[in-house]
Formats: sequence, C-alpha cells, structure tokens
Amino acid sequence: MNTTPSKTTTPSTTTPPAGTTDPADGTAHAVTEEATTKESLVKGPAKDSATKDATGTPSDAADSGTAPDDDLAAQSDDEDDALEPDPFDEARHGVGAGAAAVVSAALGIVALTGAWTGRVAAERETLIGQIQTSGGGGSAAQQISEIYGDAWHTTALVNGVFAVLALLVGVFVLVRPAFGTPSERPQPTWIRAVALAGVALGAIGVLISAGMYFDLFVSLPTAGAPAGG
Repeated sequence: MNTTPSKTTTPSTTTPPAGTTDPADGTAHAVTEEATTKESLVKGPAKDSATKDATGTPSDAADSGTAPDDDLAAQSDDEDDALEPDPFDEARHGVGAGAAAVVSAALGIVALTGAWTGRVAAERETLIGQIQTSGGGGSAAQQISEIYGDAWHTTALVNGVFAVLALLVGVFVLVRPAFGTPSERPQPTWIRAVALAGVALGAIGVLISAGMYFDLFVSLPTAGAPAGG
C-alpha cells in the first residue's frame, strides 16, 4: 500500500492568454480586452498628430492654402515698394532737360543785359574806326559810321546771337518729349516753366537786337550842316 500523499493542485492565478476564456471570470477578461483596444484606437491618432506637429508637418491652415501672417506682411511690403517710386529715379529723371532749361533762361538774360564779349567786340570796332579815320581824309558821316555805328551794330549782333541760342534751347526742351522714346513719367512742371521763360526772354532779345542793328529804335547821329554861308 502506497503511503505517498497525492499531489494537490492549486488554482492558477495567472491571466489566461488573449483569446481564451476562463470559466470562472471569462466575462471580466473580455471587457478588459475590449477597453484596451478602444484606448489604443483613441490614443493612436492623437499620438500621430502630435508627432506630425513636432516634426514640422504643415498644419491645417497650411493645407487649406492660407499663408502665415509673416508671409502676408512681407508680400504686402514688397507690393508697396514696387508701387512707390524710387526717389533716386525721380531725382535722375529730367536732369538733362532741367539743365538745358536753366541754360536757356540764362542765355535770355545775357541777351537782354549784354555780355562782355559784346563790349569787347564793340571796342574793337571803335579802335578800327579810329585807325581808319586818323588821317583826316574821311568825312564826318564816315567817322560817325566807322567809330560809333559799327560798334553799336556789333553789340546788337552779339546780343542777338545769345538771344537766338536762348530761343532754340528753350524750344528744344519744350518739344523734346514729343520725339524719341516716350517716357513713363511726364516732364516736371518746373522744367517746362523755366524753358518757357528762356523762350520768352530769347524772343524779346531777338526783337531788341534786330531793332538795334537796323537802327529802328535810335538812328545814328548825323553830321550838322556847315556854319556860315
């Protein structure tokens, strides 16, 4: 007769593997497994979204085609710079025309007031007349013409040349925009005003010089009749 005690079995406390059902608490294991599956499904998309945001994946605003505020501000500044005229371009525009207009006005003033070149030319003609009439062979009318008349006419001629130059330069500045390559911006107002002043002064100078040269305003002096009978 065997006296060895029989081996007793104790109930297992380990959790049965997934998919098996414990006869005693099978319902509890099924509920726990279902809850774990739902939790993994809920946390999965949230974790993926956080990972995408951390790695620099474009957000929904970027996917919808809207630009960030910084990009919109930079684009607006670029458009404003493109529309606003460059001050350096404005300064360079019309420099040559402005200088020519000033030259025209200056030439017109010189034509009216007289230039040193006209005085030098008049003195030269006076000296030549004195030399020619120094022998005493010329008449009084000839001496007046050689000494005074030629100098007067030479002054009028020099002033007339300055007046014509002022007139031509002023007209060129005024009609220049109509020829050549058209400019995107109109000619500045001050350039047209100065050029018009040069044209006016030149025209007046031409009239005065012509009257002086042809003795229209003041005639040359004449020799008086000899005294006695």
